[in-house]
Amino acid sequence: MNEQQTELRVSNLELFFDLVFVFTITQLTALVENSSSFIGVAKALLIFVVMFWMYAGYAWLTNQVPPRSTSRRLLIVGGMAAFLTCALAIPRAFDESALAFAVGYALVVLVHSGLYAQVYRSAVWRFVPMNLAGVGFLMGAAFVEGWERYALWSGTLILHLVASALASRVGESQSSGYHVHAGHFVERHGLLLIIAFGESVVAIGIALSRVKLVPAVYVAAVLGLVLVATLWWSYFMADQELSEEILTAAPLKRRVRLALHGYFYAYMPILFGIVVLSAGLGHAVENITEHLPVKYAVLLGGGAALFLIGTAVFRLIFGIRPVGIRFAAAAAAVAAIPAGILISGLAQTGFLLGVMVVMIAIERRRVRKLAKPEQEPQK
Repeated sequence: MNEQQTELRVSNLELFFDLVFVFTITQLTALVENSSSFIGVAKALLIFVVMFWMYAGYAWLTNQVPPRSTSRRLLIVGGMAAFLTCALAIPRAFDESALAFAVGYALVVLVHSGLYAQVYRSAVWRFVPMNLAGVGFLMGAAFVEGWERYALWSGTLILHLVASALASRVGESQSSGYHVHAGHFVERHGLLLIIAFGESVVAIGIALSRVKLVPAVYVAAVLGLVLVATLWWSYFMADQELSEEILTAAPLKRRVRLALHGYFYAYMPILFGIVVLSAGLGHAVENITEHLPVKYAVLLGGGAALFLIGTAVFRLIFGIRPVGIRFAAAAAAVAAIPAGILISGLAQTGFLLGVMVVMIAIERRRVRKLAKPEQEPQK
């Protein structure tokens, strides 16, 4: 039995890699939270897409060939160091740390290219040049200012989106050598999501460490935790297991397409939604009885809405039902923003929790109704 026929699970080294990458999530959350305007959200989005594209490249590659040899493990550790360099530069990536970020990103791409070349040899030239071109854009952005810097960053983003489409087309080819291990792929991204949820809980703890611990503070902390738990529930109670089953059963071409569309395109709003929500959640639970500043109310409601839209798109891609209630819940999350501005952060958190509980209850009821016709012929 060869390496690709055996069941592949996530290794400890890959989990270690993900923990380092999640520092990127932490830094992006801080960038959004500490920015004086919503321009910080735009900066964070550009950085996130660029970084998540390369994370996806590493996750895809270790799905093809696990890091079992010493040389591959050393390269993975090198990639971790490069991601850490980028993450450290994130707060000032559009200012004095622009060059440090670009150098770190160049190392991320070069290490990934080295790993890819070990496995696929000449196939490395199929889309790695676009990654290197993206590095060139970021290097150029380090030496310009104003709109030119944003234009070069946007060019990098566009290059990566084009590269993702090319990767999908190459991966669907029978001669590409790609073979998506469904169990490993789903587990890897699920673990990343769990760690990202953990960052939301950390945001609550950090925020409440700044206030006097009275009974109401403990109530606020638990309410924030339960809100994060409902987000976890909305994905892990059904979507992860069903998507793995669908991915496993799919033929090669469809499997590659599902993996890319579901775990890259749909996962972007899911993960970035957690980033944005975390930036607002700490302040929401901190403002127990006071009005929440507009910025943080928008971040909290908008982050929750973005997460729900991402999960809805994920369901559409995999054909998981129901879907419409997710979009309705996203609209309700946006409608909850005035509760934070006019009443308190705690009120908005409670409103969002109510939205999530109602959504989950409606979904469970509809799933039961969908299952009944399958049970009736067995009588």
